Amino acid sequence: MRPSDIHCSSAIHIDRELPGDKSISHRAAIIAAIGDGESVIQNRATGADVVSTLQCLSQLGVEIETSATEIRVKGKGLNGLQKADRHLDCGNSGTTARLLAGVLAGQPFESVLAGDESLSRRPMRRIAHPLRRMGAGIQISEDGTLPMTISGSVLKGLSHTLEAASAQVKSCLLLAGMYAQGETTIFETIPTRDHTERLLPFIRKEFLPDGHKLTVQGGCSILPFNITVPGDFSSAAFLIAAGILIPDSHIRLRRVGLNPTRTGLLDVLEKMGAQVTIENHVVDAIEPFGDIVVSYNGETLHGCFLDEKIIAGIIDEIPILAVLGTQTDSGLEIRNASELRNKECDRIRAIVYNLRQMGAEVDEFEDGLFVHPSNLRPAAIKTFGDHRIAMAFTIAAMAAGGVSTLDDSECVAISFPGFMKYLGIEPTDRHRELLSC
Repeated sequence: MRPSDIHCSSAIHIDRELPGDKSISHRAAIIAAIGDGESVIQNRATGADVVSTLQCLSQLGVEIETSATEIRVKGKGLNGLQKADRHLDCGNSGTTARLLAGVLAGQPFESVLAGDESLSRRPMRRIAHPLRRMGAGIQISEDGTLPMTISGSVLKGLSHTLEAASAQVKSCLLLAGMYAQGETTIFETIPTRDHTERLLPFIRKEFLPDGHKLTVQGGCSILPFNITVPGDFSSAAFLIAAGILIPDSHIRLRRVGLNPTRTGLLDVLEKMGAQVTIENHVVDAIEPFGDIVVSYNGETLHGCFLDEKIIAGIIDEIPILAVLGTQTDSGLEIRNASELRNKECDRIRAIVYNLRQMGAEVDEFEDGLFVHPSNLRPAAIKTFGDHRIAMAFTIAAMAAGGVSTLDDSECVAISFPGFMKYLGIEPTDRHRELLSC
């Protein structure tokens, strides 16, 4: 990392499109790779996580042509992948590891999935156990983490209820189900992002009183497709917060993904009294999208309580919501969010640490936190190598004024390489990275 000075203006004015959605880009590339024929993916995410997926697919014999605006994936069909000549390096990407595990479980060869130090601490038993039940040979570390050795085999369908809300586990098992004999059925009691189901329309979805039932028949072939990936909503969340917190700011983010399983943040912001509107909403696409418009109104936000009914839909946005919680009239309480401790870092711990560094009063629970109304002050911010912590506390530092230090801004490249430039922050040389407003 090259240390630098970073200066920002007092007001933020943005009117532009965002890089493509990370979750959709992963899934589109993987599904195209096992499809029949060439698929075209436009506006794919440019972050390091999706690069990891593309590199792993290339190692498995998939031909991928990349240009500035699109990628072309020449699908190998369900059974056309080739054994990689070395470990498949998933980098920092849990989506890469978990979704590829589902595909590799049905291959007639052995594969090894590995990752960086952060990914190698994240739990993998949640996919290992059901994949074993389907007949795959799975070996993971004693701690239940990567590296994962997968001895693919002929799989058999299963019925599985998700123990915790996880779109990655759901997608892993649905992809494995495509290689299984018979049907594979997944039950989720709390709905999670449905990008996989949208890209694979032959997956049957039933709405039940206590959740969703998803069924896939083994052996279904995948037709080639063209998709323009909408802007990443989770990346948009940080810029939305900047528009809410920083005086005289105005934000217009064009063609952002508005999949209902991803936009719980908008419901929370409405409850909090923030001024956020949607324009040019398109719903008749594989993934709905529209423009998000935010204007600073100077009013104190309302506090609220967030529990398990909404947590799955806002899991990536909780770091920035916690920052917003400091500017409410009665605080923000987040519970049933223990999954945050299993992300790129322990995000509950990271949020609490940094908010306290900035002078905020915060109560920490095993499954969440309570952020009291607080005045933020400049501070030394520790990112813990986590892109969402880095982005959330960049916005916090801008709202605090003065000068804050950020120990690592380069980790934002995992999901949003151009984040600082969107905010008008230009680096200059110095000993550490400074956020100055």
